[in-house]
Amino acid sequence: MKNIAKITIAAAIALISATGAFAQEFTNGTVKKVDEKAKKVTLIHEELKSLEMPAMTMVFQVGDEALLEKLKVGAKVQFVAERVNGKLTVTQVK
Repeated sequence: MKNIAKITIAAAIALISATGAFAQEFTNGTVKKVDEKAKKVTLIHEELKSLEMPAMTMVFQVGDEALLEKLKVGAKVQFVAERVNGKLTVTQVK
């Protein structure tokens, strides 16, 4: 009976840890330039911990055209960037 409890607790801890690993982290940034035709945005951003990237200004692909409407030059945004097919891509904006 004690072994079942230990296994259950270990499984719960593993599940919680795995869920945390998939949580997407939003990063603060400022929109510097939007290129709607190329579906790209230039952001001045804080450190991207999930991508092990320091704070800098860089160009990202935009995964969804609807996100482009949320990106206006000078706007302060929170965003998620991921590697999609080898390219740094903004996948979420709020």
